[in-house]
Order: sequence, then structure tokens, then C-alpha cells
Amino acid sequence: MRTVTLTIEGMTCQHCVRAVREALEKVPATTVKSVEIGSATVDYDPERVSEDALAEAVADEGYTAFGSER
Repeated sequence: MRTVTLTIEGMTCQHCVRAVREALEKVPATTVKSVEIGSATVDYDPERVSEDALAEAVADEGYTAFGSER
């Protein structure tokens, strides 16, 4: 597993937090550790899912995500 902290632009409220959390939880082979306004930390299996897939899930909700792999 790898951990990535995504910086997320466009989040302004708890509705945004919930929408991003739900979108990331739908991505296979991931565990959402935390979601706050402006960021999300996710553990993911890089053999099954890419960091780009996480960013796409966030984008599908109308936000822009940038990764910072740890």
C-alpha cells in the first residue's frame, strides 16, 4: 500500500468533504484515511489503482486534485 495526500481545490464546506469522501471510497483497492476541506489522505494499492484514478474520482465530483505521494 502507498499513502497519498491529495490537495483538492474547490472544496468549501462539509458537503464537499462528504462528496469527495464518498467518491474516493468507491475507488477499488483504497482506504480513505481522512478528508478535510482542501485535502484527502488515501492508502491505495498501486498494483490495482493509480493515483490518477483517485484524482479522476475527485474530478468527477467537480473538484481538482493534485497528489503528493508519501
